[in-house]
Amino acid sequence: MADECIFCKIVAGELPATVVDEDERTLAFMDLSPATRGHALVIPRAHVSDLHEIDTEDLEAVAATAQRVAARARDKLGADGVNLLQSSGSAAWQTVFHFHVHVIPRYTGDPLRLPWVPAPGDMDDIAAAGAQLAS
Repeated sequence: MADECIFCKIVAGELPATVVDEDERTLAFMDLSPATRGHALVIPRAHVSDLHEIDTEDLEAVAATAQRVAARARDKLGADGVNLLQSSGSAAWQTVFHFHVHVIPRYTGDPLRLPWVPAPGDMDDIAAAGAQLAS
């Protein structure tokens, strides 16, 4: 665990998160500044800063978890599509330096253009979407 990493603190249970999926290698939880309804993040439990540091096994595990969360976005939230977004380095818009993949549900006609400008979301809606994705 990296001392100041907020994602490591979520993995350790030191910070709250709306968890929607987890296994021995990964954790998926709702993004608090969602691009669209149901936007989730998938991280490896082990701290690595970016794509250049993650080992193959953790990368494969993150991809499998992202696929499960994407399927739930389609099946439970009615998403018409999904963007998977991974940013490595500040020039690529990475702001939390713990490897993560954004699972961004897309809905026909939604106004999102990437990159979105993160802003705090409605906590009740985030919790409701998280409950749907977790079940």
